[in-house]
Amino acid sequence: MKTNIQTIQNRNMMIKNIIIITFLVISSVLPAQANFNKGMKKAFEYWQNGNTDEAENMFERIAKAEPKEWLPSYYIAQINSLKSWNEKDEAILKNQLDKAQEHLDLAMTISEDNPELIVMQAQILTNWVVFDGMTYGMKYGAKISELYAKALELEPENPRATLCKADWELNSAKYFGKDIAPFCEEIEASVKLFDTFKPESEFHPNWGKERAVVVAEECKA
Repeated sequence: MKTNIQTIQNRNMMIKNIIIITFLVISSVLPAQANFNKGMKKAFEYWQNGNTDEAENMFERIAKAEPKEWLPSYYIAQINSLKSWNEKDEAILKNQLDKAQEHLDLAMTISEDNPELIVMQAQILTNWVVFDGMTYGMKYGAKISELYAKALELEPENPRATLCKADWELNSAKYFGKDIAPFCEEIEASVKLFDTFKPESEFHPNWGKERAVVVAEECKA
């Protein structure tokens, strides 16, 4: 009888300890998550208001404070990629794209086989091709196509992967004087995917529809 009572007491104590540990874990996680959300919202607010440098700095602070989160590093990579599209100074371009690559590599160590990160990798390589097609087209062209194919293999209905792959192939077709109709159809398909796509959170990638609509209209012209 004493053994049964002792067993029950031990079990109750174990349950009590589990509840206490769970409470402590939740108590520590909630403030951290709240700070992450607050920081991300502030970074996006800076970005939407045209304060790109402030947004980038905020994302960098979040990335350091939350080393297990891939999103801040992703957006640092995206900001530097976006800044590089029309950059003519090779030194500035290299600094920006090196920084983009550094943070994208970090994000990839946190989240493996992530189609959003794979698409961003293709975008960064495309920055180089846009800057100097003769030098970087042969170097990165096949790799870019492979990256988009991999992203779509992982997530066939990802609108950014669909759009960016079609946009890349569309411009390649124009350059080589080939039929663009199949790629215009893929652009149209991406617009529909954007209409139904739901990001995991308000901070997850949700860009691209405006570009898809513009390119779709250009295809009709």
